[in-house]
This record gives sequence, structure tokens and C-alpha cells, in this order.
Amino acid sequence: MSRGTLLFLEDDKDLQSLVSAYLRERGYHVESVRTAREALDVLVRVRVDAAIVDGLLPGMMGTDFIQELRRTEPHLPILFASAFWKDLKSHELLTRQLKVARVLHKPYSPQELFIWVEQVVKVKPQPPPPPPPARVAEPDDDLAAALAALSAEYAAGLGEKVRQLEQELERARAGDAEALEEAYSIAHKLHGTAGTYGFRAVSMAAGSLEARLRQARGKGEAADWSAPRAALHELSQEASRAVSPAPPPAPAQGPSTPAASTEGVTKFLGTVLVADDDAAWLAEVERMGREQLVRVVTARDADEAVTAARRQWLDGALLNVDLGGQEGGFTAAARLRGEDGLQSLPLAFFGTQGDVAYRMAAVQTGGLLYLQRPFTAQDLTEAVERMVTAQRPERSRVLVLDDDPDAVRALGAALLGEQVEVVGQGDPYCLVDALAEHRPDLLLLDVEMPGPSGFDLCRIVRSMPEWRELPVLFVTAHSGVDFRVAAFQAGADDYLTKPVLREELRARVRSRLERARLTRERAERDALTGLLLRRPFLERLRIRMAEAQRQGKPLALALLDVDRFKQVNDAHGHLAGDRVLMRMGRLLAARFREEDLRCRWGGEEFVVALLGERAESARDILARTAAELGRLDFEGDKGESFRVTFSAGIAVAPQDGTDVEALLRHADERLYRAKANGRNRIES
Repeated sequence: MSRGTLLFLEDDKDLQSLVSAYLRERGYHVESVRTAREALDVLVRVRVDAAIVDGLLPGMMGTDFIQELRRTEPHLPILFASAFWKDLKSHELLTRQLKVARVLHKPYSPQELFIWVEQVVKVKPQPPPPPPPARVAEPDDDLAAALAALSAEYAAGLGEKVRQLEQELERARAGDAEALEEAYSIAHKLHGTAGTYGFRAVSMAAGSLEARLRQARGKGEAADWSAPRAALHELSQEASRAVSPAPPPAPAQGPSTPAASTEGVTKFLGTVLVADDDAAWLAEVERMGREQLVRVVTARDADEAVTAARRQWLDGALLNVDLGGQEGGFTAAARLRGEDGLQSLPLAFFGTQGDVAYRMAAVQTGGLLYLQRPFTAQDLTEAVERMVTAQRPERSRVLVLDDDPDAVRALGAALLGEQVEVVGQGDPYCLVDALAEHRPDLLLLDVEMPGPSGFDLCRIVRSMPEWRELPVLFVTAHSGVDFRVAAFQAGADDYLTKPVLREELRARVRSRLERARLTRERAERDALTGLLLRRPFLERLRIRMAEAQRQGKPLALALLDVDRFKQVNDAHGHLAGDRVLMRMGRLLAARFREEDLRCRWGGEEFVVALLGERAESARDILARTAAELGRLDFEGDKGESFRVTFSAGIAVAPQDGTDVEALLRHADERLYRAKANGRNRIES
């Protein structure tokens, strides 16, 4: 039985697909249309219980359509959705004059829309729900799978949308007014729709581009195109991050691409808002930020913090717990999180008080970290990296091993989402092959299976050095003391009892994945530079090389060495040498693309791998990095100032070899040649 009929007027077909699928699964009949004319035709032949109207329609505003609609449908409940119309005056116009029942701000979630639809539609009686199944199951399994498929399809199309934007923007810069309008329309749709699909960072970047294009409209040749280009670059990066687990290969990083056209522009590891009423301490934090390639935005009170957050993208906020008074930082945090678009802003706190009560309050407020003041530059960098990771989390892979396909499907549907990919396996004898093929971040194991039990399989996993640290969770109908002892003795990290509650499953898996990620970061990254260590670098490099061979693309590998580093240590002190290595690591981390690999090879040597680059483009990229390093002033242990350079050797697959060892050998030979020819050189 239908719960009602809805008219959905939205010209973005991606948003139409997602929302319509969700509402139909919830029992509604949905008439989806893209233009005002189509909507009026539907209203002539179909009686609808409510209408959902977008604020920007082809050829007219949504408000104009509602005004026309009110002549024939004065009492029809209308939900109005827009990325604009957020001020009080607009709200009064919509609700009082146009009688809009609810104003939804894009991006909205399908669940949020469903809540408001339920409020305005008189729900028809429903038959009683069927009894819950005995096994692990979710009534929304089909819906979850459908939404996940739509989300994946949308993510796959983001690259094409960005390319369309790039083309239209180039035409607009040449004076084509229609191209500018088309670019504005694409950005507007991305702003509203990407967030609904769960890609909030893409939505915010598209909103920034939309605002820049709105400023350029009507200015003709007087328009400033630098801001739209920068906003498009940010959108391109966020769209690339959204396509996981295998982001599309980036274009060659030659002089015309954004990543290679930033000569003279410092790229930061992240942007963090630091709020404290001590001006001297804020100045010190700004100095630390410059040293660590962290962009620090300062605020003296809660009002300044909110104003600063409204003006720019932030990767996180670091607040004094006693900002403006005792525990005033928690109040400021609540104000920040209350701002539109900042509900998930990562937060961290610092203060002179380090007791349990303060730390507990910080955690309860949503803080990821609590730093003791005064904190160090390294503490600041680690805090920013933690917040950046929280803002743009990595996609994780969960392997579910259970001989019951229904259980595999139910567990997969419960976990599936934007940041989790689920792989099912029903044959316990294929566990080792499945680990090698899928490289999971967590393993969900059923205890009772034909053949080897979950206990046996867990012991096998723990006997393999490569998987010794893999989080393993048992799923079982047992919960007695004997089972718990046996589970932990076998090497399990946790267990869930059947029937599994969806929220408990998600919470436990999310917690284990986060802990595993932090542990992996500590194990795989050099503490001084923040770059990959040699072993994890080589593992990922082999994967990149195999990918390059499959796609028929080149891969450039560069071996870098800081010139006369021993003299730096001898003349300026070992702490100054550490500062050089730290800054070199931060520079390499910030300069290249997300998919490029960077490693501290050992001592003062570094390695960079660039997928899709040939010797010429790799040399150009490294030359810009060398020029940026050469402009940096370092401070010696006695306060003196000095500068450094590096030399590099480049090898390229496949012409220099198709295996890692051959590339490293050729790159090392060319690095030696660069040193012999006078240093501060790049040989290819």
C-alpha cells in the first residue's frame, strides 16, 4: 500500500535517482520531473500529496514556480530545497507568502528529506510489520545496496563533471557567456547533490566554485578568473579523493595542470583555526605553522573564530579550553559546530590544565585530541594531520568470512557506506587467497563453519607475519565465559553476538578501523619527516608499477639527497639538521599529488614515485620543488641563518626497467652523477 504520491521537481538527474529510490523504498509513489512544464502536466493528471521543489530550475526560479502553483493548489504541502535562501527574510517569504511547509538546505540527506515528508503527508494506515528474522538481518538491506550502488555510480561520474567544468571555464575565460552559465549550473548541481550522496567535501568545494562563478557573471572581460581556477583545482582534488578505492589516474603533471602550475606558491599540509586570547601565544603558533607548512588562522575569541570559519575552508579547529573564561572553549566549539557546513568540523583542545575532568569534557564535546600548553611544533603538525584525516577519511575494506550467504549479505549491507567497502567470502578454505587478493583492513569471522572453525582460521591469520596486526572480530551465537576465553586465546580482538545490532556492529568496526589506522601510521611513517618508511614505500611502489604496466603509462622514480648534509650538522648543529630533514619531508608531502608516493629512504635521502610522468615532466616538477627549498631560510643552533639544496637522479619505467630494483639502481647512478657534476642538479 502506497504511503502517498510525491511530486519531485529537480533538474539534477543524479539527485533525482538517489532521492526517488530512497522514497520509493519507504513506500511512496514518486513522480520525478525536471522542468516546471513537466511538473504542471503531472499535476493535471495525478493527485499528489506533497511536492518537493528545487530552488533553481531550468529557465526559472523555484519560487516563481511555487507562486504559479499556488493559484491552482493553494493548500498543497511543498518542501523547498536550495543551497541559498538561508537568511531569516528569505525564510519568511517562503513560509508566510508562498506557504512552504519546510525549507531544506542543500546538501540534504535522503533520510532528512523523508523525515520532513512524513510530517507534511497524512500517512495512510499500514499493515503490521512482519516478525523480525532469527538470523542477522536488516529490513533495509535492499535499500542499502541500492543506495550504495547509486553512490558509487555518482562517484564514478565526478571526474567527467570536473572535466566538463574545466572545458566550460576555459571557454568562459575566452569570453563565452553561455559557457559561464553552463559552468555555473554544473557547479550549482554538484554543490547541492554531492553532499546528499555523502561527499560533503566535494559539495563544499563545488559551493566555493559556485560562489566565485556567481561573482564573475556579468563582468565580461573585467572578470578575475584566478579565484574560480583555484576553486576548480580544490574541487578536482576532492573529486579525486571521493573515487575510492582506486582513484582515476591523474593527468600528466606537466606545466598546464594545476598541480604543476604552482611555482612560488606554498602548499600547506592543512589549514587549522587556533583560538586563544593570548596574542603572544597565537604569534608563536603561527611561527610554528610556517615552520611546519601548516596554515594557521588565528582568533582571539569565539566571535572571531566563527567569523574566520565562515570565510574559508578549515581542516580543523584547535581551541583553548578556557577561551574567554573557564571552559569557554567548549562553548566556542558548540557555536562552530552549529554553523551551516561545520557540523562535522574536526576539533581539538589545548590548555594548561591537563587533569581527567578537562580531558573528559574535551572528549565529550567531540575533541579528537587534547594538547598540553605549551605544545611543540611537532604536536601541532600531528594534530593537523589527525584532523585532516578525520575530515577526509580513507576508505577501508572489510572481509566478511561466513558460510551463510544471507549472513554475509546482511553484515555487508549493515557496514556498507561511503568509507567502507565490504568483500564477502563463503569458503573458509579460501581465506589465505582472499587476504592476498583483497588486502582487508579488518576481518569479520563466523565461528561455526564447515571445515576449519573460526578459532582455527584466526590462529592461521596470526601465524602470518603480514597479517599479525589485522583486526579480527568474531561473529557468534555464543557469549559464555568459555567462548570469550577461547576467542581471545585464538587471537581475536573483539566479538559480536548474534543477532547483531547494526549500530553496535558499525561502532565496533569503526573503532577498530580507526585504532588500526593510527597504529599503521605510526608503524609505516618516519616520525621526523612524516613520510613513508622504506618497507611500506616499496610495497606500495610495486603496486603502482603493476598499475602503470596495466594502463600502459610511464612511472618516474626520483632519488633525492640533501647536499652537504654532514657539513650542515657540523656547522649548524644536529638539531638544525633535523629541522632541515623535517622541512624537506613536509615540502615533499605538500608539493605532490595525493597518489604520488614519497619516502624517507634513509639519512638525508628521499624517494618520490610519480605515476604517469616521463623524465621531462618529472624533472620540471622536481626543479620547482628544489627552487622552493632553496628559498627557505633555516636557523642554526646558534641563531645563524643558512640555506640548503638537494640533488636528484630520475629513472623512468619502462625504458629504465620494469622492476623496482632496476629503477632504484638507475636513479642512484644518476644521483651520483648529479653530485659529481657539482650538486644542486637533477639528472635524468
